[in-house]
Amino acid sequence: MKDTALVVVDMLYDFIDGSMACQNAAPAIEASLKFIDKMTSAPEESPDVIRSRFPILFVRDFHPADHCSFTQQGGPWPPHCVQGTHGADIHEALAPYASEELSFYKGYQQDKEQYSGFEGINEAGQSLYDVLDILDVKNVYVCGIATEFCVRNTAEDLKKAGFTVYVLKDALAWVDYAGHLEALSAMQKEGIRLV
Repeated sequence: MKDTALVVVDMLYDFIDGSMACQNAAPAIEASLKFIDKMTSAPEESPDVIRSRFPILFVRDFHPADHCSFTQQGGPWPPHCVQGTHGADIHEALAPYASEELSFYKGYQQDKEQYSGFEGINEAGQSLYDVLDILDVKNVYVCGIATEFCVRNTAEDLKKAGFTVYVLKDALAWVDYAGHLEALSAMQKEGIRLV
């Protein structure tokens, strides 16, 4: 398991029960927690100990209030995951597994839309790719919200960068079910494994 990590994409309150609440969010969180327990043989251990054996990296939308993707600025989405709001927080059940060095922020520039977490930046200025490379990770499991957008884009970029990518199909939430199925099919055709 030394070369394996989990990337959790946008399991944030605005996508769970807020302004952009997605379908299947609660079951996706439960499935993510079950996967973490499965990959860590001793779930009673502290999140810090678990992280040291099995890196869990969090990708987070982190928008300024006037972000270009918001409808008020001509974008397609209602305001969501605005910096400093509850909606931008990681769900409380997953938050204990998050650390600043393994949290990667995207969409923080007002004029730049970012669906993929691949180039998300942590507080030290390192990208998701940089840190996975430092950790010598080869296999990446991906879960999160939303299948059709940020999950798919992140998984595809990880695959293009040479990682073996596994998408946890039970640990996903989506905007539209048909779009979810279409995204799963496309990822599978690209060599991303659905587990």
